[in-house]
Amino acid sequence: MTLAQERPTITAIAHPLEPLTPEEIAAAVAILRQEKSLGATTRFATVTLNEPAKEIVLGFRAGDAIVREAFAIILDNATAQTYEAVVSLTQGKVTAWKHIPDVQPPIMLDEFSECEAAVKACPAFLDAIAKRGITDPSLVMVDPWSAGHYGLADEAGVRLSRALCWVRANPTDNGYARPIEGVIPVVDLNKMEVVRVEDHGVVPLPPQSANYTPEYVKNYRQDLKPLEILQPDGPSFTVKGHEVCWQKWKLRVGFTPREGLVIHTVTYNDQGEERPILYRASLAEMTVPYGDPLPHHYRKNAFDVGEYGIGTLANSLTLGCDCLGSIHYFDAFMTNSRGEVAQIENAVCLHEEDFGILWKHMDWRTEATEVRRSRRLVISSISTVGNYEYGFYWYFYQDGNIQYEVKLTGMISTAAVAPGEVPKYGTLVAPQLYAPAHQHIFNVRLDMCVDGLHNSVYEVDIEPEDDELNPYGNAFYAKSTLLGTELEAQRLVDPMKARSWKIVNPNETNAMGYPTAYKLIPGENTLPLARPSSSIIKRATYMTKHLWVTPYSPDEKFPAGDYPNQSAGGEGLPQWTLADRSVENTDLVVWHTFAHSHVPRAEDWPVMPVAYIGFMLKPMNFFDENPSNDVPPAASKHSCCN
Repeated sequence: MTLAQERPTITAIAHPLEPLTPEEIAAAVAILRQEKSLGATTRFATVTLNEPAKEIVLGFRAGDAIVREAFAIILDNATAQTYEAVVSLTQGKVTAWKHIPDVQPPIMLDEFSECEAAVKACPAFLDAIAKRGITDPSLVMVDPWSAGHYGLADEAGVRLSRALCWVRANPTDNGYARPIEGVIPVVDLNKMEVVRVEDHGVVPLPPQSANYTPEYVKNYRQDLKPLEILQPDGPSFTVKGHEVCWQKWKLRVGFTPREGLVIHTVTYNDQGEERPILYRASLAEMTVPYGDPLPHHYRKNAFDVGEYGIGTLANSLTLGCDCLGSIHYFDAFMTNSRGEVAQIENAVCLHEEDFGILWKHMDWRTEATEVRRSRRLVISSISTVGNYEYGFYWYFYQDGNIQYEVKLTGMISTAAVAPGEVPKYGTLVAPQLYAPAHQHIFNVRLDMCVDGLHNSVYEVDIEPEDDELNPYGNAFYAKSTLLGTELEAQRLVDPMKARSWKIVNPNETNAMGYPTAYKLIPGENTLPLARPSSSIIKRATYMTKHLWVTPYSPDEKFPAGDYPNQSAGGEGLPQWTLADRSVENTDLVVWHTFAHSHVPRAEDWPVMPVAYIGFMLKPMNFFDENPSNDVPPAASKHSCCN
């Protein structure tokens, strides 16, 4: 058969930002295999849409011709070389092919299972666990953690995983209750061979089980009555391909293997005018540094976006559990590492939620009361990274607010201690079982487009007035400071000043003459606790600032660089911003870092209740008045206001 016969038929695409279809992914892989003679040792780390230039997307009109391209990252296990490729699906050929030296692509999902099999087949590992009384390796759980970068000569250029292990009491047992402390198999993922087994001494297995599934939990509380979410007329949103329209919002839903959920081209219809706010928003990186210096744990510093790909780890969501109401799901398509098309059904959930009061006022003279219920559009995806679950939620509100929230749940990473020992760097959650303290540090990339592509960023602090202008001592005001260059725009939160940052279009004004803007309001936050000299700070310097601002560049996508896996550091935001480019009245990107410091508690075991963290984007003189004045009173048959 010819290549043309082998390639799947590609159907017409309605918009340049539509994700690659399964047929397009298969065609891209087939073209790469033929043109570059890719053999059995080749792995496809990424095959995703090569997004068109911003000006093409913003200028697109229905019926325009669309050029489709795929971007691929390819690893050859035999040569340990990494390549980037661009495939023109329109022309049916490879248009760019580049060797990327001295980098490691993310650890791929297939490598997880292959790594576990290699560890369980290793005689040195079997000897190590036998010392601990473990005779059935089939009950061992192996989590392939990234190895990081610690300047060790024998690790240079070797694609490594430093695997951590647990053991189940039976096939359905929660293995995280019994860590195999002190045993660390180090695996060459290119050769899929164990290169060494570190053994730092026998620590007894913790004695207690910690199961949480219906198989084990029998005494559920009996006093809960049903709580139904009813939308008899269906939802208020409409979906066309990956374009979503809801109330006055319009946006596109995207998905990549690395970032997971992506939001594109967000606009708000203001009295008939579709006003742009965001061009592209995504979780660009997240890092989880652990605070335990013991041999088993000091290298636990996961980059869940750059080292694993949060999109490849997305769950298939289920109606009635992850989302409630009238749901629309989006599937996600990508490849496994062997280039076969992989589908995650229901990877993204779209639905509406009631969110309490939108606004209310009672005129006490007339006793007339007006109240409006708030409704929000929810776009969400949930990923499982080994022991942890992360839920990623974008909320759009009727008053023009945008919220990003991460929900953290799942299983805390556990460690074992000797009987009677109380750990300094973590919390005992069961006898001889502790969870080390750690942080979850996120960075969201916000390609802003507030009323157009020319924006500036101001820092806003609430300041007390100077004494000479403050005779009664009560005066304070909002002080706005322009952040004109990249170095000026590297900032920290300051809750004592109610600090926020506003993204302004200096060329547009509202009815009162204020420049139109959106305000970034930080939520919970902290700084990384590792020393500046530590490996993790060098590799994830983005964590040291809560705000970074850069002029838009299509090549600047990830705050810790394109290939953080085993990198020495220095790439990404710290490298780009050395140029101290102007970010005034230009096409710019706002990078917001926010962190959750987690000192575990007994209540986090065996499954952690959800912790919430995120930020808000709120209109600030973007509108002439409250844009939700026209929201009608509640009309639900089940509402007391009816």
